[in-house]
Amino acid sequence: MVDLDSEVPPLPPRYRFRDLLLGDQGWQSDDRVQVEFYMNENTFKERLKLFFIKNQRSSLRIRLFNFSLKLLSCFLYIIRVLLDDPKQGLGCKELNWSCSNQNYTPGTIDWSPIIWVNRSLPLWGLQVSVAVISLFETLLLSYLSYKGNIWEQILRIPFLLEIINAVPFIITIFWPGLRNLFIPVFLNCWLAKHALENMINDLHRAIQRTQSAMFNQVLILISTLLCLIFTCICGIQHLERAGNRLTLFDSLYFCIVTFSTVGFGDVTPRIWPSKLLVVIMICVALVVLPIQFEQLAYLWMERQKSGGNYSRHRAQTEKHVVLCVSSLKIDLLMDFLNEFYAHPRLQDYYVVILCPTEMDAQVRRVLQIPMWSQRVIYLQGSALKDQDLLRAKMDDAEACFILSSRCEVDRTAADHQTILRAWAVKDFAPNCPLYVQILKPENKFHIKFADHVVCEEEFKYAMLALNCICPATSTLITLLVHTSRGQAAPWEAFRQLTGTKQTLNRESQQSPEQWQKMYGRCSGNEVYHINLEESTFFAEYEGKSFTYASFHAHKKFGVCLIGVRKEDNKNILLNPGPRYIMSSTDICFYINITKEENSAFKKQENNRKNHESKLSYHGASRLPVHSIIASMGTVAIDLQDTGCRTSSGPTLALPSEGSKEGRRPSIAPVLEVADASSLQTCDLLSDQSEDETTPSDDEASAGFEYAKGYPPYSPYIGSSPTFCHLLHEKVPFCCLRLDKGCQHNYYEDAKAYGFKNKLIIVAAETAGNGLYNFIVPLRAYYRPKKELNPIVLLLDNPPDMHFLDAICWFPMVYYMVGSIDNLDDLLRCGVTFAANMVVVDKESTMSAEEDYMADAKTIVNVQTLFRLFSSLSIITELTHPANMRFMQFRAKDCYSLALSKLEKKEREKGSNLAFMFRLPFAAGRVFSISMLDTLLYQSFVKDYMISITRLLLGLDTTPGSGFLCSMKITEEDLWIRTYARLYQKLCSSTGDIPIGVYRTESQKLTTSESQISISVEEWEDTRDTKEQISYRSNHRNSTSSDQSDHPLLRRKSMQWARRLSRRAPRHSGKTAEKINQQRMNLYRRSERQELAELVKNRMKHLGLSPAGYDEMNDHQNTLSYILINPSPDTRLELNDIVYLIRPDPLAYVPNTAPSRKDSFCNTVGQDTREETQL
Repeated sequence: MVDLDSEVPPLPPRYRFRDLLLGDQGWQSDDRVQVEFYMNENTFKERLKLFFIKNQRSSLRIRLFNFSLKLLSCFLYIIRVLLDDPKQGLGCKELNWSCSNQNYTPGTIDWSPIIWVNRSLPLWGLQVSVAVISLFETLLLSYLSYKGNIWEQILRIPFLLEIINAVPFIITIFWPGLRNLFIPVFLNCWLAKHALENMINDLHRAIQRTQSAMFNQVLILISTLLCLIFTCICGIQHLERAGNRLTLFDSLYFCIVTFSTVGFGDVTPRIWPSKLLVVIMICVALVVLPIQFEQLAYLWMERQKSGGNYSRHRAQTEKHVVLCVSSLKIDLLMDFLNEFYAHPRLQDYYVVILCPTEMDAQVRRVLQIPMWSQRVIYLQGSALKDQDLLRAKMDDAEACFILSSRCEVDRTAADHQTILRAWAVKDFAPNCPLYVQILKPENKFHIKFADHVVCEEEFKYAMLALNCICPATSTLITLLVHTSRGQAAPWEAFRQLTGTKQTLNRESQQSPEQWQKMYGRCSGNEVYHINLEESTFFAEYEGKSFTYASFHAHKKFGVCLIGVRKEDNKNILLNPGPRYIMSSTDICFYINITKEENSAFKKQENNRKNHESKLSYHGASRLPVHSIIASMGTVAIDLQDTGCRTSSGPTLALPSEGSKEGRRPSIAPVLEVADASSLQTCDLLSDQSEDETTPSDDEASAGFEYAKGYPPYSPYIGSSPTFCHLLHEKVPFCCLRLDKGCQHNYYEDAKAYGFKNKLIIVAAETAGNGLYNFIVPLRAYYRPKKELNPIVLLLDNPPDMHFLDAICWFPMVYYMVGSIDNLDDLLRCGVTFAANMVVVDKESTMSAEEDYMADAKTIVNVQTLFRLFSSLSIITELTHPANMRFMQFRAKDCYSLALSKLEKKEREKGSNLAFMFRLPFAAGRVFSISMLDTLLYQSFVKDYMISITRLLLGLDTTPGSGFLCSMKITEEDLWIRTYARLYQKLCSSTGDIPIGVYRTESQKLTTSESQISISVEEWEDTRDTKEQISYRSNHRNSTSSDQSDHPLLRRKSMQWARRLSRRAPRHSGKTAEKINQQRMNLYRRSERQELAELVKNRMKHLGLSPAGYDEMNDHQNTLSYILINPSPDTRLELNDIVYLIRPDPLAYVPNTAPSRKDSFCNTVGQDTREETQL
């Protein structure tokens, strides 16, 4: 058996020596092993190191003590200088040295005053004590920080300075004769500087805060400058003991004058050692100080980039909000600032921007403007870091806005970043209100805790859907959610409030275009709220019906009451109907030019009638009867006399039937309390139930049997349930494909289906979950079944099964894989008989090297559609609102050029809605989701705006709340004449509340603006005779005025064709005749004919009948605009479309009597309509 001791290796000598002292206790019979942890920290050296170095608090105390010692040594040196007399020469007398030269002689130096000083015994004892303690501490710290290289410890500058200042004092203890020897104790100032730097670092470590690099650098610079000056003062004063014998104050004066480069010359050094010291100190200053200043400047620039900190004192005394974004663009910043600071009570707020990227050059220039530099603070940092949130003082903020980066290629990843930011802010500051913008609807449930959430795709698709049945809904919502800034501007003979956005100014009011005046004036209307019992507008209607209050408030004050909210209920009810009785605690929501608190009221005088008749504008749309006067931001409204008028005065009641045969019926008055016998509802449920129970033969053969209910499957979590038209059984996925037949049907194009109503085509890149919100508003239960438009989704990529499972329950919803780039795909999906074409901005094109080029592909594709299908109503979504000027672009259209100049003027005046007068925006043909960013910003002041917008768009359905729809004014409806009479008719019959008018007018073009097409009357091609070509010019209104239709260009092209024909070889017989005939036809064709021929040829190639395309005409020579809450005297015109908020048909039981059909139940854009019975 092997001996155990022979296998055990010998212990190191140090351990064997310890075992010798302590005894061999490890080798006992006991098998147990005693283990001691943290053995190194139990040694005496480690304990000292823990106390002097490792422990933050004890180390801070040690360094503070060391710093105090160095300052004390410098203070004792100053005392010694003040008590010293160079004439005594104590040191040289005690050592029997020669001290004869007490007076300065030029050329000679007496070194004894430099070497010896007068030091009293108590002062010497204090200096020796300080030196001993300092030296002991220095040696101890050097021993504790020893890491194997002793020369590294000895050759350190602080160690050498400590030896120079401390060792001579210790020597004087053993050699008393050297007690008055000069020792440069003033050099301890550099050791004090070193101790101060270490102390600041330990201080920040002890309080667990990251020190400011800027603060440290400033501290180092100041301490370095003070040490240089102190060293120079003490050195010059001591060396000049053998010269001018300067005092400390004289030395201070000399150093300040010298270092400031002034140099008066009244105090100068006399001997060469002091002169040499001045040279050395200046050289040191020229080297050290620039380095310090360079580091300070670098840190200052870096701090300017990062933004520094938001002051805690300012956060506690002033109010501020925080804006968290991934990347800050100038458009986003200006939209936020213009909307946020549009409210008077927010003028004293600060805006702190927290962004992880460096500030953009354009943003930096804007933030240097005095208007923003004092109120906007940019901090570079991340919302996921508590340190950066602390810098922004998030816990003291009034609100935090978290915006998503919509220009990211991966929008889901952008949402994930937004979600993490929202979580981080909620974790750091639970009481801070959150306003979050999210892109994808499926990510919305992650941030349900936020106070206000705006989902971009939800709002976008719902708004685009309503644009198809209520024209220009996007423009209506955009104008409502933008804060207006009225300006006082004289117009004709009296002053009135312009009531427009800040884009509308004196130029727009003085414009010769009447539609710009009306459109601009009405665009200033916004949604406001007020308590009923505190309101002058609505207080008198307590206990009366909602419809009665809305009509009479509009008649008397010109305000449009659209909704209420009960005190004990958070839900807002839009037009709850005539059965709702107003209560004193209700919160009223109304549309007006300004809020009631900024209005002053005065009774209208009777003698003002004659004056009004002179000032009123008589035209297609007259001015309001009441005048609105602007005065220092307050609107003074002259109220109409609502008393009884004489028979000669204006009245809504028509003459009696006996006065003249064939009189129109009068309008019934609006009742204070609803009466079931007098209320004519739209009766949607009964109408549709009749349609369902007794379907027509066509419907029965087609299998159109719909049910009403909630969709059984939602594509994402958090979608609001909506009562819709549904199929009894879901459609197989194969039948959803429009362009491919299956075993259930053999149709391969839209025309084969034989739809009765025109199509709504949506061109998108992918079938995202947001597209579900496009279908739901178009299939809502309150849409009449006969007016449902087929929906075709033209997708670049095939949809997934989850999306198909969600849409297969809706009637007449189809999809097709294709692109708007391909004419064949457009023709297959039925573009020739579509009512609306919605082009959604593609996610893959939202990011581009040049920001504004993100819309390039969409704009060009839409322009191609515009030229090919001129009568098609195209609704386009753009990434940047500024690019809407390229929609329906006409280079030679003088009217468009004039609108472009108007937009430039508005932009120069700082307008954030300068594009409002562009024809595509005014007509609702173009939309950008960035326009709705202001909805989130405005909710900080108006917390109800998001809820009202969702109700208007049909994203939310509250029991008892109405919905947005529209009606068209026909020739039979023109007898109503004015908007006020229409308001009364609607309120007294159906309970609908009108909120605006969509008007279309003919655009009168001059000859220069018209497109001229040239046709050839006769053509000859002979060599001997001169060619005779006569042109016939026809003026026709068209949407395009391309250069190819210009007569000069057409003549040039024909000349080029003739030259080409001469060069070509002659053909004989029928071949040459056929070629010549083809050339003749080519000359005669205009551009419009060429495009029509191209489309017809493709339709024939695809086997489609071109009959529907032949009926398409140019209707683009019109302009359309919106009048929000127009004045009561506004004249109604033919084809006006009125926006209505219709009461919920489920809120009350309809009449048992058969209800008559009227056009109030009809939406816009359908082929077959019923006549309006007004």
